[in-house]
Amino acid sequence: MAQAAGRPNILLISNGHGEDWIASAIAARLKDHADVEAYPMIGAGYAYSDACPIVGPRASLASEGWRNVKGSLRRDIATGGLGIIPPALRFLRAVRGRYDRVVVVGDMVGVLACLATGYRDLVYLDVYKTGAARLYSRAERWAIRQTCRTVFCRNPRLAQLLQQDGVDARAAGNVMMDAISSGPYDAAARRTRPLAVTLLPGARALTSESFELQVAALRTLSEDMLPDIFMAVAGSANIENMAKRTGLRRVPMLSHEPADLGQLADDRLTIHMARGNALGNVLAASDLVLSQAGTATIQALGLGKPAITFINPRDRRSRFEDEQALFGDARIVVQPEAGEIGAALKKLLDDSAHRERLSQSGRDRIGGPGAMQAILAVLLGP
Repeated sequence: MAQAAGRPNILLISNGHGEDWIASAIAARLKDHADVEAYPMIGAGYAYSDACPIVGPRASLASEGWRNVKGSLRRDIATGGLGIIPPALRFLRAVRGRYDRVVVVGDMVGVLACLATGYRDLVYLDVYKTGAARLYSRAERWAIRQTCRTVFCRNPRLAQLLQQDGVDARAAGNVMMDAISSGPYDAAARRTRPLAVTLLPGARALTSESFELQVAALRTLSEDMLPDIFMAVAGSANIENMAKRTGLRRVPMLSHEPADLGQLADDRLTIHMARGNALGNVLAASDLVLSQAGTATIQALGLGKPAITFINPRDRRSRFEDEQALFGDARIVVQPEAGEIGAALKKLLDDSAHRERLSQSGRDRIGGPGAMQAILAVLLGP
């Protein structure tokens, strides 16, 4: 890309759906000050469509990079996942030296890829480790020390470990809370009932399966208990398949709002669908979430929306427990049965004091925004 006079070139590297959205929020804030390109290592990079150009090879994995599922790495390898590594490394080698700043958003995958291709002085946004359970291993600390100039961590404990190694590590806030996207969608105008719930079925292979269970749970509620229902739809989700699995019919868009995806409905349920870029809109209009998502769950909890999630038998238990150590009672965990999910939902809908207590717990545990300005200052500074 041609660099405008006085404007730095910045490359954002992300490796997952939620990470793409975080990086795209950074890109949007940089566009008036820098020339920005993004390399989403996994997936199509839908989040960047209105933020900045995409570069690098497109790659897909059976797991879509979701390591919370048991055996996901093994399945990726068995289905040819190792084949995505050489193109990624060739691209990173080819563009080394082209950018004034290189930013990695995600877990250690991007850092290790940059280590292997000779990058140094990275800015690393670690949005994976919570600091509530496992800390950096010795090998991770070594790799970070070799490649990173500045690291933004989610927890002071993580930052302190890296500072001991001489790394400029900071815990300036939770950037996920700075990166909640809002789009052209008036969720509040669609409210008709006292309470509302947002469905976050996720952005990966289990999306339709998760959605089917969430809908089954909603069907266990009596008519007087039914809330308004919204759903934030990830770019890769197959709405037609979701409708087929639940017996809901697709209702066309009723507005001219670009983020409106219409409704899924039957004689009892009406689910208002919005594109993922309107996540902030639907969360603001809701009181709680049914969520199997990753980053979006954290953002919902940070906004004070208690979450109900179910344990998938394929979940990697160690990662699930690490997350739960952070979320605590703000995320209610139940078995993957419509009756159990429905009972937890009924309790939250029926008990405003309990709902408010969990709401405050989520805010306290996730932390607020504040990292974005610190990140921008580093990227645009000397």
